[in-house]
Amino acid sequence: MLFDNERVTDLRPHLPSPLREVSDDRFGRHGVRLLLKRDDLIHPEVIGNKWRKLAPNLERAAGGTLLTFGGAYSNHLRATAAAGRLLGLPTVGVVRGDELAGRPLNPSLARCAADGMRLHFVDRSTYRRKTVPEVLEAIVESVGAPDAYVVPEGGSNAAAVRGCRALGEELRRRTDVVVLACGTGGTLAGLAAGLAPGQRALGIPVLRGGFLEDGIQALQEDAFGGRRGEWTLDERFHFGGYARVTPGLEAFAADFEQRHGVPVERLYVAKSLYGLVTLVEEGAFPRGTTVTAVITGRPFPSE
Repeated sequence: MLFDNERVTDLRPHLPSPLREVSDDRFGRHGVRLLLKRDDLIHPEVIGNKWRKLAPNLERAAGGTLLTFGGAYSNHLRATAAAGRLLGLPTVGVVRGDELAGRPLNPSLARCAADGMRLHFVDRSTYRRKTVPEVLEAIVESVGAPDAYVVPEGGSNAAAVRGCRALGEELRRRTDVVVLACGTGGTLAGLAAGLAPGQRALGIPVLRGGFLEDGIQALQEDAFGGRRGEWTLDERFHFGGYARVTPGLEAFAADFEQRHGVPVERLYVAKSLYGLVTLVEEGAFPRGTTVTAVITGRPFPSE
């Protein structure tokens, strides 16, 4: 096993991640109990759901080059680059936006480069078609890594989904509803499969488009042969799309941090927590319900 090797002790996770109850009057006055699942504490560099999705893919990469995809502020790219450094594994990040090539790197991409990731910028049209076999083949050839192990954008594939099933298993019989932010949907697909009958998962997509349900369904079919667990999505809380943070969302996140002493990552976690508070105030959960918010990541230092 990859993580049994003493050489990679620094990549070993702290599992299961902590689960703790917090007191919040916005929940208490509706008779709803709030738990926080601190997946942000799994590992100091390969954080939260990124560790859960990357670990099985790192096993499969078997020491070869790992190639993956992301935008200019991708948490997935940063986590992959950090894992590559810790394992001594070559990594290539295919970045959306050829206009970024030649410019000074933003702090997120600079961190990837400092961790040894080779960055390859492609135009947005090519990036949109990256899953087309001939386009992917051309990208792999252009970076000079014909034998690279390819991980999709966000790290969501069948192996990653099966890795995230443990998150649901850690929450069995501990909660009624689990709420988390969704980008590509791989974490939700695995989490829902790991929950016990009677529990349900609620995903808060951080991108606009209304396309995620089909993607999650497809991921579960690839990983498990069909739909697993009870899960739904609420599409209302993307705040205009990925990487959009309004002053209202910023104020909400800062207030949550002050209330509970938990660092709130703005692009994903803040939106899921905002959605959860809104749903509670709308009366979406009967009195006596226990809800768990998954803290999937933490703020990057520049956020």
